[in-house]
Order: sequence, then structure tokens, then C-alpha cells
Amino acid sequence: MKRTDINIRDPFVLVHDGAYYLYGTRGETCWGLADGFDVYVSRDLEDWEGPHVCFHNDGTFWADRNYWAPEVYHYGDAFYMFASFKHPDVKRGTAILKAESPQGPFHPHSDGCVTPRDWECLDGTLYVSKAGTPYMVFCHEWVQAGDGEVCAIPLTKDLSAPAGEAFLLFHASDAPWCKVMHHSSGVSGCVTDGPFLWRTSDGTLLCLWASFSEGGYTEGVAVSDNGEIDGHFTQVEPLFMDDGGHGMVFRALDGQLYLTLHSPNAHLEERPFFHPIEDTGSRLVRK
Repeated sequence: MKRTDINIRDPFVLVHDGAYYLYGTRGETCWGLADGFDVYVSRDLEDWEGPHVCFHNDGTFWADRNYWAPEVYHYGDAFYMFASFKHPDVKRGTAILKAESPQGPFHPHSDGCVTPRDWECLDGTLYVSKAGTPYMVFCHEWVQAGDGEVCAIPLTKDLSAPAGEAFLLFHASDAPWCKVMHHSSGVSGCVTDGPFLWRTSDGTLLCLWASFSEGGYTEGVAVSDNGEIDGHFTQVEPLFMDDGGHGMVFRALDGQLYLTLHSPNAHLEERPFFHPIEDTGSRLVRK
């Protein structure tokens, strides 16, 4: 199938062993009951095989809805999926699954969510510091926090559990372009979605993240002042402001960098897009 035939949100690309593996939130079941994730496989970013089921709840997994934003990393000698889940009796959070292959099958690795159990959280992503310490960077949801937060929490070396307390990187309202949203529950505030960490060629650490601007769903960028996760993050010019977001960056087999995100941000219309970008040393810019 072609890229334009794939209806997913929150696209994530793993490049491994000469192939591209595309994961995402199933468009059809994203807002309700759900039972798994798929992976699509390509050699050229245009023609894709799949969907292949890479995780399926056989009835023993704790979550039954809002299966969101799977990200897969080759870490050590295995593949780890960071994904968000929800159950009526459990606050939303990100759990970690594990497999021997990028095509799965993935099985629970962490004991439930790694994000704080009393927080409503989503969109956990893996970051490994220069010193080799793994962290999960995630969002403390605006529906609970009011002003959405991007936070980080250290992980154990085997990625199975938190290894410390969560700490704040920045608030959504730190971005001057961020638009106040109104939830059906009566909460008003600024959204944080989909953080992703990228180190540029000169060592600058960027945090990509998504929220809403006057142009719709928007892919923002924050910059750490010390090149590490414990630095002060400052908001800079967004990468995309035309109703697309929850992005990440990957390097293609030919060396080209791409920003991938879903657009438009409308139910059942979402498609993965790959925008060529350039590393200018301290920033990423769209070509």
C-alpha cells in the first residue's frame, strides 16, 4: 500500500537492518476501545507492507482503551515499545513492552505504567543521556495539570521501572504561539503532546512537541541551554503550523533527515507525512 492509504496518528519510524518500520495509533479506534498496534514495513518510504499486528491484547492486558502513540527503540539486544494506555479504573499513562523483533510480538515489560500513577499522562518517549542514563520524557496531561507539562523521569537500565522522581522540563504556555483550549469536562488550558528528543550535529538538545496554535495542530521545538535533559528549555520557532503534529525525526537509509508527523489532525483523515529537514548545527529546518 501507499503512504496515503495508511490512517494512523502519532507516526513513529524505526530504521533497522535496511528497512523502515512505521508504527502509530490506529485511526479507527484511537478515541475508544482498542486492543492493539500495527506495524508497516517499507524499503523506500512509499510502498508499505502491512498492517502487521505487533501487539494484541489477548484479554490479559490491563488496558482496554486509548491505545496511543507506540514508539519502538532498539536498545541493547531487544526492541522496546513505549505506548500509552487507559482503563476506566486506572489513570492514563505510558507502559513499556518488549520484543525480539521490530515486528513483535510485543509483550508487557514494565509493571503497568512507568509514568506517575496518580497523574494523567501520555506519549512517553525514550531519551538516553550522554552519560548513558535512560529517561522517559512524557506529557502530564492538560486535562489534569491545566497548563500541560513536558516532564522526564529516570528509568532503570533495563527500562522496566522508574529509577527516580519525575521533573518538569517546561509548560505548554511557555510557547508564545500556544492557544488555550477548552475541554468538554470544563477544563481550559494549553495542551502538550508527543515529545521527542533529538541531538543536532553540534550537540544541541532539542525537544520536539505538539500543541495547538491559530493554525491548528502545531509541531513546536524547545532547546536545552546545557545540551542535557536537566537544562533550561526555551521555545523557538515551530517546525510545522499547518494542522499537523506529534512528530519525530529519523535519518533515512540515504542519509536524509525527515520530520514525520500526522496531518490533518482530523478523525479518520490522519496520514503520516515525511518532510525533508536539514540539520543546521543547532537547529532543524524544513527544506
